[in-house]
Amino acid sequence: MSETSTENPGISAAIIVQDGRVLMVRRAVKEGELMWQFPAGAIEDGETPEQAAVRETLEETGLTVEAIKLLGERVHPKTGRLMSYTAAEVLDGEARVADDEELDAVAWVAHDEIKDYVPYGLFEPVQEYLNGVLSPEA
Repeated sequence: MSETSTENPGISAAIIVQDGRVLMVRRAVKEGELMWQFPAGAIEDGETPEQAAVRETLEETGLTVEAIKLLGERVHPKTGRLMSYTAAEVLDGEARVADDEELDAVAWVAHDEIKDYVPYGLFEPVQEYLNGVLSPEA
């Protein structure tokens, strides 16, 4: 039986930009085609998507971030899970693998490298946000 978004909590992802690059993490256990993605995890009871994005970023990467705005939501085409995407900014810390059971790498990715990490493309509102805050390399 396949899982649907109603059987599982939603997933919240943090879109974190610093010094002209966006933070991506590589899962220790591959989720289908998903290897590189944004810091993300399940929204807990009583949490907003923005709160979950902030918490998951700290748990996974050691970064303290602040949610700026919710960029959008969708049912993910690869996983079937309800996804929320929140733009966030770094308040403190250095990105690292803080949860080595979940992650095996972190990377700050330039605008023109995103397609190398996520070849199937990003959710349109996320791509539009990144197009606006990341300048393509000359």
